[in-house]
Amino acid sequence: MKVLFVGDGQLGQMLGASGISYGHECLLYSTRTQEVKPLSAQVALPWTLQEAIAWADVVSWEHEAIPADVIAAAHDKFLMDPARIKSLTDRRAEKKLFDDCRVATSPWQSYSTPNELEKLLRAAQQPLVLKAAQGGYDGKGQWHYKPGDAIDDIVAEAGRAPGIAEHKIPFVKEVSLVGARGKDGSVCCYPLTTNVHTQGILSYSFGGLEEVPEALQQQAEAAFHRLTDALHYVGVFAIEFFVVGDGDAQQLLINEVAPRVHNSGHWTMTGANCSQFDLHLRALTGMPFPQLRIEPTLMLNAIGVAQLPVGLWHHQDVQCHWYNKEARPGRKVGHVNVRTANIATAKTWVKQWREKLQVLA
Repeated sequence: MKVLFVGDGQLGQMLGASGISYGHECLLYSTRTQEVKPLSAQVALPWTLQEAIAWADVVSWEHEAIPADVIAAAHDKFLMDPARIKSLTDRRAEKKLFDDCRVATSPWQSYSTPNELEKLLRAAQQPLVLKAAQGGYDGKGQWHYKPGDAIDDIVAEAGRAPGIAEHKIPFVKEVSLVGARGKDGSVCCYPLTTNVHTQGILSYSFGGLEEVPEALQQQAEAAFHRLTDALHYVGVFAIEFFVVGDGDAQQLLINEVAPRVHNSGHWTMTGANCSQFDLHLRALTGMPFPQLRIEPTLMLNAIGVAQLPVGLWHHQDVQCHWYNKEARPGRKVGHVNVRTANIATAKTWVKQWREKLQVLA
């Protein structure tokens, strides 16, 4: 099968590599330069977008910010309505989807103007997280407010564009569910993954390293079914949750979704018999989903560093992935997967290597 991926970043490259391993032909379309590219090449092909779409049997994406001209041109080659995915780039539409699907989330309100935001803040009786409706990732486009804080300053920043205000959640930890839905409605999900963020950026993930309560896994998969069925989704889909409560009373509150392969699923490249990228290709091409086999794995992001330490490349328990990006503070430039037998060993790896691998703001 011939597959065209919209986006030529690291996710597109890794998707393409999985496609090749299954015997498919893959090309990437850069939404930054409007060029068609083969995998791992900086030299563009002399093709237009229209020619690449005509060549492809199916079109998918590495990011949900799909340009309108691409949606219009490739509409018949998508396996689902891309407008539904495009709408999720607006947090107001995303939150409405959660409510419509009866998936528990933090109480929220939207605002469109500085005046609306000011009224909302003056009426607030609990801490809030403000998020720009569009744009913003890795902690960008977010502000925190608690009653008693100076309102004028935060309105001047957060009120520049429409957004949402949601109750700040006293969560126990953050987890994500990565899975895939096929064209026939079949679903395959990995175990819930624990994620740790620093300054709003994913620092590391524990894949298959912690025992997941069956009740939480069932809650997560129920939300996955509701959301992907509502979207008529095909491919890999990720959901980020907050774990709230204690013991048997623990529950999940959905934070946000990513209609694509996701950073918190990178551990599956080492820790599963079928990676999230393989799973996406299986969904796109109608291949059956496998019975997953999981190996405990730590995923540690490389952020803002010019290179990975040589010692990691040679370690027998480490699989390194470098994105060939220009390093700058806060930018993800690679990730390291570490096969590790238990959570204590994984935490030792984090303690030893995180500061060497991550340069934030």
